[in-house]
Amino acid sequence: MLWWAMLIGSGLITALVLGLLTAAVRNNGARRSERGWIWGWGLGFTGAVLVVLLGFSLWIGERMLARGDDALRVGAHAAQWEWRFTQPGPDGLPVQTVDTLYIPAGESFDVEITAQDVIHSFWVPQLGGKMDAIPGHQNLHRLRADTPGIYEGLCAEFCGIGHSFMRFTVVAYDPTGPIPDMSADLIPETRP
Repeated sequence: MLWWAMLIGSGLITALVLGLLTAAVRNNGARRSERGWIWGWGLGFTGAVLVVLLGFSLWIGERMLARGDDALRVGAHAAQWEWRFTQPGPDGLPVQTVDTLYIPAGESFDVEITAQDVIHSFWVPQLGGKMDAIPGHQNLHRLRADTPGIYEGLCAEFCGIGHSFMRFTVVAYDPTGPIPDMSADLIPETRP
């Protein structure tokens, strides 16, 4: 949503600049009030578009901040060349999966992002922005999947020769229905 707003805003400013360029070429030296063009269109219009974009991005960014509320908290641990996720299992006890994260759709969730070896970057393009996974440091990132579905995630930081294998899947399931079968993705030592 933020991406579309930024695209529309930059499109408006680009259209203004192209319109002014066209007007300048067609005018062939006819004098108009330069002050009106500069203050009205150059600064006024452009400034208004940028203020609206700033307000919108701050509003969207505020929704992405993790808070101390009752949001579901899951763990994402990056290591060359896999992601391990800690999340509630079907019985409510924590389980670990490899390269697949299960979350309820329509609810915000916080991801505790850590790394074992080098800097990685946790990114699910359809759900939100990127967050780095840094060895020895924990980052907290809030995401939300509004509708059930399967969302592709990846490491967005080059982390070595196996970087292309650092992909994962987020399965957003209907919270009113059963939790999907995680058994194929469970790490053997964490299976019930």
